[in-house]
Amino acid sequence: MKLKNKRKFWYGLSILLIVLFFSIIIFFKYSEVQALSKYGSRGNEVTQIQTKLKRWGYYKGNVDGIYGSQTQEAVKYFQRKNGLKVDGIAGKNTLKAMGIYSSSSSSSSSSNSSNVNLLARLIYGEARGEPYTGQVAVGAVVMNRVRSSSFPNSISGVIYQSGAFDAVRDGQINLTPDSTAKKAAQDAINGWDPSYGAIYYFNPSTATNKWIWSRPMTITIGRHRFCK
Repeated sequence: MKLKNKRKFWYGLSILLIVLFFSIIIFFKYSEVQALSKYGSRGNEVTQIQTKLKRWGYYKGNVDGIYGSQTQEAVKYFQRKNGLKVDGIAGKNTLKAMGIYSSSSSSSSSSNSSNVNLLARLIYGEARGEPYTGQVAVGAVVMNRVRSSSFPNSISGVIYQSGAFDAVRDGQINLTPDSTAKKAAQDAINGWDPSYGAIYYFNPSTATNKWIWSRPMTITIGRHRFCK
């Protein structure tokens, strides 16, 4: 009788532990989903989304921390322009593209890794096939803009500023960068600037904009002319 009771006890305990285990998994998955912003959400994360989208030209409404229809449409616009799933929900990939990290998943190391990857994607989209120094220079232009008061103050902000880079417009930002682009991105973030402080660059063989031709040149590397 005692043996039977022990078996029942351990069987019941096993079931309880299994239920508890899956409950914890479901809880954390649910919490992660809830941490993402969507229509009806309110709070600091929504404010960050609105601020960035407004700065980049995707959002025209008030920065009020309320995820209403205007914010939802602005998020869709951003997603559509940047090759993301267009659902109007600021999910993990959309927030990552904006350079926004939730408290549950962010850390300085993950943020730095994300910045390197994003910059590498831009370099690969804009300058693959260029000399290595030219690839670093493209990354340096982004970093110089981050430090300039005339541009957004983050790597993602500079890259996703409306109309700033062809690679974003034509979707090449979504290509997987090679090891050279990643190394060039890291060198640019670490402070190497072969562009000599440039905040613009263009290809003289294809550029037709008169304004860009008027900018003071700093250096030419490969097919790109860098200027201030």
